[in-house]
Amino acid sequence: MLTLEGVSKRYGDPTTGTLAVQDLTFTIEEGQIVTMVGPSGCGKTTVLKLMAGLLRPTSGRISVDGSPVTGPPEQIALVFQDYANSLYPWMRVADNVAFPLRRLKLPKSEVSQRVQRTLEAVGLRGMGEKYPWQLSGGMQQRVAIARGLAYQPRILLMDEPFGALDAQTRADLEDLVFQVREEFGITVVFVTHDIDESVYLADSILIMGPRPTFIDERLEVDLPAPRDQLETKQQPEFARLRSVVWRNIKESSLVMSTGAVRTET
Repeated sequence: MLTLEGVSKRYGDPTTGTLAVQDLTFTIEEGQIVTMVGPSGCGKTTVLKLMAGLLRPTSGRISVDGSPVTGPPEQIALVFQDYANSLYPWMRVADNVAFPLRRLKLPKSEVSQRVQRTLEAVGLRGMGEKYPWQLSGGMQQRVAIARGLAYQPRILLMDEPFGALDAQTRADLEDLVFQVREEFGITVVFVTHDIDESVYLADSILIMGPRPTFIDERLEVDLPAPRDQLETKQQPEFARLRSVVWRNIKESSLVMSTGAVRTET
């Protein structure tokens, strides 16, 4: 569904500029939740912006259903980490959710229906007349997710969306990702620094190597569904996958900080 073929990105001069992403090749299948994890500063957000069409690759090709991505595709929505700055504080919640629908020129009745449905889906029924600043951080991020869903994308890109939230709220929103995947039939690409989160959510994990970013390893996750915050994380397979991810990130972080050579495991 979403394919990267030999994608590289240099900032500055396309020949001599800083190489941020190097020769990425992978495919995201329809309906998957794919998590991307790696050491801080390795370029995960750059990769997400390339997928979203916000950046153009220096070389290589990105496509959705075989069509090249040359700008923000209609099929993709992006949820940022900084929910406070991604919402318009002077607009009510319902207007924030409806904002990206303006360009579609839909009938008011359909806009209202989409807004109501997505707010209910993320647990914010009856909150449409509130302003973002009247809501908790977790509720604001739910508004940001609802706004992405209202556009009815096929792919939802999420850039560390729960990193600034407390542990309980984070767990609740992780489970919300499963719910909206099932209800809306979307594909999710989820960038995170949290190792447990990367395993818990994923059908597949992309472990990113040190700069310039490359795919160090791809892990397929075969944990039973439905997943549970307690039972899933007590399973031996969860612990094994967590260990693999942790070891890779630790070694990549060492490379980035000291220039040490990666060891084969």
